[in-house]
Amino acid sequence: MDGIFTGGCQCGAVRFRAEKLGRPSICHCRMCQKAFGSLFGALVTADHAHLTWTRGQPSLFRSSAKVKRGFCNKCGTPLSYHVGESIELAIGAFDHPEALEPQVQVNHDKRLPWIDHLFDKPAVKTPEMEAFFASVVSNQHPDHDTAVWPPEED
Repeated sequence: MDGIFTGGCQCGAVRFRAEKLGRPSICHCRMCQKAFGSLFGALVTADHAHLTWTRGQPSLFRSSAKVKRGFCNKCGTPLSYHVGESIELAIGAFDHPEALEPQVQVNHDKRLPWIDHLFDKPAVKTPEMEAFFASVVSNQHPDHDTAVWPPEED
């Protein structure tokens, strides 16, 4: 995929810009589940020559003899997956993750046993939940580049 794709961590300490992306995927392996603190890891391959860390750099954790995982050392957001010279970026860290629909699943045999039925569950929406979420004021970095972050206080 060609285009300009930006993203970063929750707190804004690490931001990136990618101009050539490969195939988006989700990985069901246990290391991705733990690294993302989620049911799977959603990743997209990036071209090193067209990837720029525009603010900060991810810290790296060697999760196996072959893999390093990048994350923000201030807020913990998972950002990248490195194998040799290859790099993948966390889809959820992009400013517009909706543009990166996964095309394949890897390590499908490692998926959680109930994941195939997850979205058959009822969606719940109550007035109390709506009121709570309407009252939340986010400290999260916005989904676009900023010249300064955090904002300067008056």
